[in-house]
Amino acid sequence: MSGFDWPALMRVGYLSLRLTPDQFWSLTPAELRLMLGHGAGMPSMNRMGLDALLAAYPDKTKGERDDGS
Repeated sequence: MSGFDWPALMRVGYLSLRLTPDQFWSLTPAELRLMLGHGAGMPSMNRMGLDALLAAYPDKTKGERDDGS
C-alpha cells in the first residue's frame, strides 16, 4: 500500500481546491501538501538558527588543516 488516502485527497482536490483531474494528477505530493496548508506555518531559519547549525556542524574542526589532515 502507498500510504496515501487517494479518495480523501481526490475529494479535497476536486471539491475544496476545485482542481480539474488533469491539474490534480499533475501535482507533486509536495505541491499538494502546500496547497492544503501543510508546512505553511514553519518559520524560515533566522541567524540564531544558522549559528546553532554552524556550531553543531562546523566546516573544520579545531586543529584540522586546509588540506583535510
